[in-house]
Amino acid sequence: MIEKLFLAIGLVLAFEGALYALFPSFLRSIVRQIDSVSDAALRNGGLVALLIGVVFVWMLG
Repeated sequence: MIEKLFLAIGLVLAFEGALYALFPSFLRSIVRQIDSVSDAALRNGGLVALLIGVVFVWMLG
């Protein structure tokens, strides 16, 4: 079980690292734009991402 947790964390870090390595200026512009997004929109986006992640884990588990 702990191996799967570390695998999941490793995959997230590898994916994010690849994005930062391949598209640094694009990600920097996204981070600058996040200040203009409302808290409600960020919360809704986070909840959608959470739901999708839970569904993926449920389907694969």
